[in-house]
Amino acid sequence: MDIYLKYFLIGLAIALPVGAITVEMTKQGLKNGFIHGWAVGLGGMTIDFALIIAMVLGFGAVLSLPYIQIPLWIIGAGFLAYLGYDSIRNADKDITPADEKTTKSFWSTYRNGLLVAVSPGNLIFWVSVFGAVLSDSYSSANIGSFAIAASGILSGILIHDVGLLSIVSVTRKVMSRSMIRLVSVIAGILLIGFSLYFAYEFFKALWSYIG
Repeated sequence: MDIYLKYFLIGLAIALPVGAITVEMTKQGLKNGFIHGWAVGLGGMTIDFALIIAMVLGFGAVLSLPYIQIPLWIIGAGFLAYLGYDSIRNADKDITPADEKTTKSFWSTYRNGLLVAVSPGNLIFWVSVFGAVLSDSYSSANIGSFAIAASGILSGILIHDVGLLSIVSVTRKVMSRSMIRLVSVIAGILLIGFSLYFAYEFFKALWSYIG
């Protein structure tokens, strides 16, 4: 229980800073409600879970190789730039009033969560920060201890997502269409900002690798 609580708090703390997943969750939650915001979070957690399994199987070392990481930066930049552009272009579309049922597909927002989470920032974060944290439980005990630690981290992320989206759902009820549209534009700008940062990291990593 102590191991679970420790890693639950770690997962909660790691999920708190605003990142691309949080931006996309908030936007979808405001435009289409709790379920669609959570779909983005579930997409992100799907990638997180897959990376935990990958690290158990030893793929963490592969993801840390420079010639694997460098292409991931530019691929992730492309994904986020596309999502940001789409968020701005369709800022006035797919807005469902709080008292109406949305027609937007759950799987389309889940896909957005997958695209954001597969970005290199998230992958490298898992391999470096989470890899170091989880490897401690993996090496010091057994696979059962590692599983408890991993489930604690994922639970912390899940609680953060549910808490954030509960606040967004309440806020959505008092926001006008123009306010939601503005949030969508701001979200798009932030996502494009993340994509520019990833592009910068790509060129910096490429220069270091060939230099």
